[in-house]
Amino acid sequence: MRLVLAALALSLLGGAQAAPVSVADLAWMSGSWATVAGERWTEEVWVAPRGGVMMGLSRTGQGESLSEYEYIRIQAGADGVPVYWASPGGGPPVGFRLVASDGTSATFDNITHDYPQRIHYRRDGDRLVATISARDGSQAISWNYWRQ
Repeated sequence: MRLVLAALALSLLGGAQAAPVSVADLAWMSGSWATVAGERWTEEVWVAPRGGVMMGLSRTGQGESLSEYEYIRIQAGADGVPVYWASPGGGPPVGFRLVASDGTSATFDNITHDYPQRIHYRRDGDRLVATISARDGSQAISWNYWRQ
């Protein structure tokens, strides 16, 4: 009887809970990505997950001059949910918790951060789109990277 009640409760709640997303599930972000517009360029590199961590870096410049850089890592938080840690200019890391992922996209939020509050990645074949925005999607800035 208990099993029948448990099955009924699951069906009323929309079925079984999906398995939690791990850092390994974000391997689709791995690779060397770049966008170039005239002399201006931005590169982002993600190494494949290993040891429960993905490490990355981003750099932007013009010609041979570097204007910005950022160290990035994705690592499980204390509850197992992946957290995107960004260290712009090598500064202290700021964490953004994974709030949605479907195998080709991932959204990370930090509503207490001034800007950005949301970081979203989407993979489309040999293109990776990275977007930062306020949590409601306003003030969005996107980069279209191509696999190198």
